[in-house]
Amino acid sequence: MQKFDFSIFLKRLASYSFFIGILIISSCSSNDDPIPDGPLPALELFDNSYGQDARQVMDVFLPAGRSLENTPIMIYIHGGAWIDGSKEEFLQFKTAFEQALPDFAFVAINYRLFDFITNSNRFPTQENDVIAAVQHVLANRVSWNVSDELYLAGASAGGHLALLHAYKHQEVGDIQAVMALFPPTDLTSLYDFNFLTQSGLTALLNGSPQTNPDAYFQSSPVNFIKPSSPPTAFFHGTVDTVVPISQSDLLAAKLQEEGVIYEYQIFEGQGHGFNPATYAAIISDISAFIGALD
Repeated sequence: MQKFDFSIFLKRLASYSFFIGILIISSCSSNDDPIPDGPLPALELFDNSYGQDARQVMDVFLPAGRSLENTPIMIYIHGGAWIDGSKEEFLQFKTAFEQALPDFAFVAINYRLFDFITNSNRFPTQENDVIAAVQHVLANRVSWNVSDELYLAGASAGGHLALLHAYKHQEVGDIQAVMALFPPTDLTSLYDFNFLTQSGLTALLNGSPQTNPDAYFQSSPVNFIKPSSPPTAFFHGTVDTVVPISQSDLLAAKLQEEGVIYEYQIFEGQGHGFNPATYAAIISDISAFIGALD
């Protein structure tokens, strides 16, 4: 019988372990290296969670070649009267925004919606969700390789939420500029627009301007405009039967009074929602507005 040589066994074991170690290192280095060899590819992250509720999610669109220094972020907030809608609204504008602002990353958020049946998620639930979403974006910007230069945009109720955050919570994210399409801006004056407006706002804010005046004050963007408020671009149609153009007129007057940079465009004969050509022109104008701020 051949005698077992323990020293040979140890040498073979060492060689085998070294070979396996080389294989492991080689297989990991190509996938786990935090420093890429070239520009980062484009990346899309869907239903990224920023809270515990199923509605507290966002879609993140990161451009190719992004960096911590040179990739601003635009957060888009959908409309729907605070009771409907979803982040998928952004998809109809996504291509146009990416062409107009090729260096930007884009984030489209959902937020908790008010429920007329249960009266759950009354305001300021939606306001607080925007705060949480902005904080989540900032907390993840290094791993996403984007800068801390934030912009807000939204339509209708989303425009209202974008303006409210930019003026009332400017310190959360240091918003550089805000863009809004046909936004509610003063919920106290909006209350008497029609019966539907009265019913909706009474439920959302748990009372009328007479019975719950603080809720209306706290949820109206115009009440928080000051000289240091971020530059604002907003757009409204003259025959809007959902949010009257007087809401944007009030916004313009207050911005002018406080000396805030703004651009206000009025579209004759258009209502609550614009035609495709107008949307394309607006996105081009938003790009120019942002570019002029540099």
